[in-house]
Amino acid sequence: MWAARGRRNADAARSEGGEGKAFNSLFGEILDWMLAPLLFLWPISIIVTHNVANSIANQPYDQALAVNVKAIARLVTLENGRPRVNFPEPARLILRADEDDTVYYQVRGFKGELLAGDKEIPNATPPDTVVPDLVQFRDETIADEEVRVAYQILQPIASQPSRLVLVQVAETRNKRSTLASRVVTGVLLPQFAIIPIAVILVWMGLSRGIAPLNRLQSLIRRRRPSDLSPIEVGGVPEEVRPLIIAFNEMMARLEENLQAQQRFIADAAHQMRTPLTGLRMQTDLALMESDPAQIHRSLQQISQSAERASHLINQLLSLARAEASYEKIYAVEQVDLEALLRPMLTDFVPRALQKGIDFGLETTDQPLLIDGNPVLLGELLKNLIDNALKYTPVGGCVTVRTIATEKAIVEVEDTGVGIPEADRERVFERFYRVLGSAESGSGLGLPIVREIAELHRAKVSLSPNPAGQGTIVQVVFPFSRTEPPPPALPGPMARNQFPPA
Repeated sequence: MWAARGRRNADAARSEGGEGKAFNSLFGEILDWMLAPLLFLWPISIIVTHNVANSIANQPYDQALAVNVKAIARLVTLENGRPRVNFPEPARLILRADEDDTVYYQVRGFKGELLAGDKEIPNATPPDTVVPDLVQFRDETIADEEVRVAYQILQPIASQPSRLVLVQVAETRNKRSTLASRVVTGVLLPQFAIIPIAVILVWMGLSRGIAPLNRLQSLIRRRRPSDLSPIEVGGVPEEVRPLIIAFNEMMARLEENLQAQQRFIADAAHQMRTPLTGLRMQTDLALMESDPAQIHRSLQQISQSAERASHLINQLLSLARAEASYEKIYAVEQVDLEALLRPMLTDFVPRALQKGIDFGLETTDQPLLIDGNPVLLGELLKNLIDNALKYTPVGGCVTVRTIATEKAIVEVEDTGVGIPEADRERVFERFYRVLGSAESGSGLGLPIVREIAELHRAKVSLSPNPAGQGTIVQVVFPFSRTEPPPPALPGPMARNQFPPA
């Protein structure tokens, strides 16, 4: 297993261009999980085989011991109420005539006295119930050598069950160990050949099994950098097919993002060309003028064109930031929408005063907590307020409102030119502007709002102002996951005017 793991790490390091980084290998992982149990179970199988071999070896030799015990038991007789053993010398010689093992025998009387045989055999504990002709077995140690003991307890006098005679025969375990070793050897020797063959077959099978992955790797590496077409899944193994499908979906999303970036660059270049061309023309005209009044007017026009170009550039940067993966670039934290709104509205007060717009805020007077990024949320709110002030005529009214229901809601209500129903979806497209508006704009404000809202799992909607002319833009946010939503406040909310009356 360690060798497989070392090879796996080396292969992974080579696949990374020799940078010395080790990564997991699918081949090595599967090989480990197949060979590790095999190497773990092999010693267990050896132990089990040895125990089974010992059990097999015990059976024939136990039967021989039982025959000897019964033969000696038949030689036990009673004389004058005392047990006697008539065991002739030739029979004893035959009993001990074993070339491999040492054989012991023993006969003990009613009181445990030795009637015949060897005293080295330990005495057996008599059972509670004596079963005639039952030979039992146990393991003992004699002279620091393991022996197998067969014994039988006799009850010569039926009327006196407590008077018992013990007959025992013991022999060392040399023949048993030899037979068990032969059994173990006969079983394990083939395994020494089978296991290497099994490892080779597993290796070959895995190599053949991951061959489609290697072919897929070669196919992907041969592709041009600009080739984002889907990979054919027809000949792909069933287990790899979901991975290829997910990879194709990722490639499709990547191609869509690249196309969106190309469209964005093309649109941005087109939109930037107009203000820059105008700025260049106005600069050339100003250089040609000698009248100070005309030069002053040209400089004013240059300033306005530069301001529009700066606004367009800022909008483009905001859209680029919103399109980025903000989970990687911007930290997500708990944001209080009301605390974010109040200082922001103050920045728009001079502009509202310049146009004579009634500019106010209606709040819940309690924290309105959501999960998000304050930088991006600030961009969203600024674009909503900027659009409302830009398209509301002199003397109009703009109200920023927060509402707490099961969601956190921000509304911006104006009395401006309004948005026709047919254009309410198209205004979220980049660089689209409603016809008939005298105000200049980049057509990026609402696309930025929707992009940031989607990043925050929020929804943007447009509706006509029920009080008359104008539009209500509503952004609905989910509340922070770490804070319960505040209770909705009943009744109308107080309106704070900017600047204060």
